[in-house]
This record gives sequence, C-alpha cells and structure tokens, in this order.
Amino acid sequence: MSVVASPPPEPIAGARLFFSLDPAVTHLNHGSFGTVPISVQRAQQRLRDETESNPQRFFTRGLTDRIAHARGYLAAFLGADPEGTALVGNATTGAAVVLQSLRLEPGDEVVSTDHGYGAVAWSVERECRRTGAVARTLSVPLAVTDEEIVEIIRTGLRAGRPKLLIVDQITSPTARLFPVDAIVAAARDLGVPVLVDAAHAPGMLPVEVDRIGADFWIGNLHKWAYAPRGTAVLVVAPPWRARIEPLVVSWEQESGFPLNVEYQATLDYSGWLAAPVGLFTMRSLGVDRVREHNAALAAYGQRVIGAALGLAPADLPDPGGPTMSMRLLPLPDGVATTLDDSIALRHRVADTLGVDAFLTSWNGRGWLRLSAQIYNRAEEYDRFAEQFPALLTR
Repeated sequence: MSVVASPPPEPIAGARLFFSLDPAVTHLNHGSFGTVPISVQRAQQRLRDETESNPQRFFTRGLTDRIAHARGYLAAFLGADPEGTALVGNATTGAAVVLQSLRLEPGDEVVSTDHGYGAVAWSVERECRRTGAVARTLSVPLAVTDEEIVEIIRTGLRAGRPKLLIVDQITSPTARLFPVDAIVAAARDLGVPVLVDAAHAPGMLPVEVDRIGADFWIGNLHKWAYAPRGTAVLVVAPPWRARIEPLVVSWEQESGFPLNVEYQATLDYSGWLAAPVGLFTMRSLGVDRVREHNAALAAYGQRVIGAALGLAPADLPDPGGPTMSMRLLPLPDGVATTLDDSIALRHRVADTLGVDAFLTSWNGRGWLRLSAQIYNRAEEYDRFAEQFPALLTR
C-alpha cells in the first residue's frame, strides 16, 4: 500500500544525544512516562549528592525558598500565578487534593466525561463512596466538534447537583484536545466549579493557565516539558486557596497553600528543583521548534500506520488541533477490546517487534495512541507500519 505523499518534518540535528534511551528499542510512547534529558538527569543527581552530603543543611536551610523559586519558574512558563501554584507528585495527586478539599456531601455530584484518566476516575469513586456523593459520567463521542462537546457538557451540568466538573484538556485514552476555555465559561455560567486535568498540556501546548479561568488546573511536567518524573503542578484560583488541604499534614501546615501541599518532610525534592533545567533544555532547542516537530511527526505516524491498517484519511480520528504530539488510531474490530487484552498486546508488540507503544481499549474498542518526540524519526513509524499489521494477523 502506498504511503501518503506528505513528508515528515526535518529531524532536529543531534536531538537523540539529549537522551539516554536504549537504542535497541523503538520508543513511540513518550506520552505515558516521558523521557528525562541527560542534562536534567545530571542536575537531579547533583541535587541528590548535595542532599546526602549534608542532609541537615539541605532540609533546614532554605529548602522552602528553593522550592518556591523552582515553582515560580515553572508557573511563569505555564502562565500561572506562583502564589496559586503548588508542586505535587503528579496530576492524579493534584486531583485527590482537590477532591478532598471540596468536602463533598451526600447527594453532591462529581461530573466527568468518558475520556477521563482512569486513576482520576477511581479517585472520584473513592471520594464519593467516602462522602455519599455521586460520580456521574457524560458520554462524549470521539467524532464531534468542539461546539458539540461544549453543548453535551452544558446539558449534563444542568441536571442533578453538580459540585465539580472534571474535564481533560488533552484526553489520555483518546488523545483529543478539548475546548477547555469554552467549557470553563459554560460551567461558570451555571455556577459549577471546574477542575481541568491537563496532564499532557505542559510542554506540548502553549498554555496560559490563568486565562483559562478554571477553579483548579493540574498538569504534569515530566511528559512533555522534560522534567524529572514526579513533577506536576496544581493551580488553584484565589477563592479556593484557603480551603485547600494537603493529603498529609506537615510542619508547614500553618503556612497555608501552596507550601502546606508542597512540603512533605523528607520527600526527595531533587526532581522539583531540577525541573527548570528541563525547561532550559527545551528553550535551548526552541520551544516552538520542538512543538512543531513533534506535532508534524505524530501526524505523519498516524497517516503511515493508518494506511498500513487499511484506514482512509477520513477514518483517522481528529485530535482537535494541529499542535497535538499524540495521535489515535482504531485497531481492527475484535482486537484489544478490553484493558487486559490491550495490555497483553502491548507486551507482545514490545517483545516481538522491539517497539514500546501505547495500546489501550476505550468504549469496547482497541486503540493505538502514538506519541512523537524529538528523539523519534520517521523511519521508526515506517518500520512499525510494515510490521504491526502482520503481527495482528498472527
């Protein structure tokens, strides 16, 4: 089958040398765990060495100021108020902090969509069991317009007793960009607070968090902003900051948000303190250049692998915008229709083809979610397109 004529982007020279990835593996799943550049690894190790050389000095002399400095740098990159931003371990932790701080009551509803991240959905279910609140999920078809997404959510919020809306900026299972600005505005008109789960947004998209206007916004920096794993932010609008409670109380409890959420005694803070080096690395390459390369390469991968699977261009799911570094492909009918089956296929692809790819199930169908990062090359997607269909038919 001939491949579409649209060429892939020009590789960024030397980009592979920024990472310590195993060259024997084709890494097409940057979106799940990210990859930490060597420069950031070294910065983090120096911080760990500093900690172990004198733990007393590290933890008791200026640590909170250093955390605040790193937080301010990261918040500025995201267009967020540093005083309303807390560093947390990951987006799921941020969601748990918000859910606990809401103090849900029996009959309250937490509304989300069926594109939400699984661990966040479980966190909602647990908090609802604990408080007597109700979790309600809105079904949003994959092939709908932004206007239709907003209307589905607006209609859903008009029913029941919604205490919180959780909506993804970039959906994890379906790699879809949601119109969060319009969704937040619609929810505000109805008096419903909004938590935006933007786990994939930092680094991938140019975001201005404060302009979105959400009550709560969470995002990971280890996925697309080159930070060490365990680096995420929880941004809270001014009216809510005094009500935020950490999951674990520390000696900074009386300091209030954000420090009472950030400081957790003998936590390893090296990842947070090294995170600005990740942004420096991205800026040294050119932020727009990195984003444009990744989005164009992800689109190329979707086209060539889609063609190999017999999909016409019209059958390729639209990610909702040209800036997306993740793309989605439907698998043949009957393949990986359950989570367990998709995980088994994921392992089989890795063991047989030497390719780490994200295969999952959503709404009873199997899907392949592709990622693209500067260490990837067009020939990796070409080779996978040649091998993957044959593996599925074995």
